[in-house]
Amino acid sequence: MHDEDTKSLALGTVERRNRGSGQVSPFDRWVLRKLIEAVGGLPYAVVLWNGEEIPARRGTARNTVRVNTRRAFYRALANPNRYFGDDYCAGDIEIEGDIVTFFQDVYRIVELVQKRSALSQLFAWIDRPQAGTLARSRTNIHYHYDLGNTFYELWLDREALQYTCAYFPQPDLTLEQAQVAKMHHICRKLRLKAGERVVEAGCGWGGLALFLARHYGATVRAYNISREQISYARARAQAVGLADRVEYIEDDYRNICGQYDAFVSIGMLEHVGPSQYHELGKVIDQCLTERGRGLIHNIGRNKPLVTTSWIERRIFPGSYPPTLREMMAVFEPFSFSVIDVENLRLHYAQTLEHWLSRYEDHVPEVQARYGHTFVRAWRLYLAGSIASFSTGWLQLYQVLFQRAQDNDVPWTRAYMYS
Repeated sequence: MHDEDTKSLALGTVERRNRGSGQVSPFDRWVLRKLIEAVGGLPYAVVLWNGEEIPARRGTARNTVRVNTRRAFYRALANPNRYFGDDYCAGDIEIEGDIVTFFQDVYRIVELVQKRSALSQLFAWIDRPQAGTLARSRTNIHYHYDLGNTFYELWLDREALQYTCAYFPQPDLTLEQAQVAKMHHICRKLRLKAGERVVEAGCGWGGLALFLARHYGATVRAYNISREQISYARARAQAVGLADRVEYIEDDYRNICGQYDAFVSIGMLEHVGPSQYHELGKVIDQCLTERGRGLIHNIGRNKPLVTTSWIERRIFPGSYPPTLREMMAVFEPFSFSVIDVENLRLHYAQTLEHWLSRYEDHVPEVQARYGHTFVRAWRLYLAGSIASFSTGWLQLYQVLFQRAQDNDVPWTRAYMYS
């Protein structure tokens, strides 16, 4: 969340509290009662702005939600996807207890509601992500990834600064060990050999590209449109003596050129947008050799659904996690064969638990630099993400593919785990 967003929320807090003061009316109680009836009872207690408490359904109270203003109450009812996050960040809504379990309860309630209202559908259409063009992609990426490298260094792994799902073949691994395991897992799936040429689309802070060169003897060209990340990656490559084998290019994936044995993209597809999937497939088709293969690792969904509008506006503008069916728009037009699909959503839930724990350890530093509203926004984002993956609201796909005519395909999955 940027300075202008923080100021807007802070200025609005006083106004909202002034408007929301007063007694709870019979109409307010009627609205809340209808909501509770519609979802079969709430699994958390609710405390209204006058101190009146509505208990959770029997035996299920895990948290208490304090709604400090009438305005926040009706905004949350009208369009929670848009307003709940802002009102939480401004302090007009408080969550007492474990915020992750609160979101897990919320997502389960949503799943029980079979049909979304027409009003919710309208809000979803209004709040749909705006992604696709090169100019907009640059703006979106700058908003999130150029917050400052020091911010991410506080809570990501210390070895490779990986801002994507780790892999826990043993659940007691440290975050650093799990991120290394993730990179090995990717390289084994791609069957990388020394001397092969790899192109990476969306390279983050460059950790995977360096890993491919150091541990698998690859020559890597990595593309990214985040200036801060590219500068960081180039400095690291120089520092570890791999600048001659890893080239970082500040440019969009649509401008990838050259021929490569392998294509890899970790955590970028959710920023591409469905309207550009054919273009991405075209780029992959043009850059891979006849025996080329690739892997795309991305956040996804079981069914099409737009990104929560608060995430879209405050955290990840332009993001859209696709379904597997939607992802096929990358592969089908170019006759790529999908060789393997793996869902690592529970690994991402565990990754996020590590991130949130480290983030909380560094809240004083984050608050000193970005302010109280920013601290609450990112706590909400990380905690909500844990709940999203642990309840199946979000998925994490790794899709392995290669040329259709290439019969060099392993007979079993054993090679991935050796």
